[in-house]
Amino acid sequence: MRRLLPHLLFVAALWLGLGWAAPARAQSAPLPSWTVTVSDGVFSPKRLEVPAGKRIKLILINRGPGPLEFENADLHVEKILAANAESFVVITLPPGEHMFVDEFNIATGELLIVAR
Repeated sequence: MRRLLPHLLFVAALWLGLGWAAPARAQSAPLPSWTVTVSDGVFSPKRLEVPAGKRIKLILINRGPGPLEFENADLHVEKILAANAESFVVITLPPGEHMFVDEFNIATGELLIVAR
């Protein structure tokens, strides 16, 4: 028992020191979200205004018969969705205008996001 006591005290100190014994913290507020639907390579809406410098969530829905590659190379954002799939990206945009494209439908797949 004497040998076990230091180990138990260490575990208790670790438990309290890391905050594991603290009550659960309130969950943070959900991220502001926007839904973007792509049908046959066309974004809807074609333009969004979002807050600059804040984390946001873009919910992507691909209603097309083929895959979608949601991308902005300058911001290093890329998400590929299969046909009839849904996913999301969480991003923080600097102020300005940011063009996102569907790499599989360059001619029609453009979404302008204005961050203010």
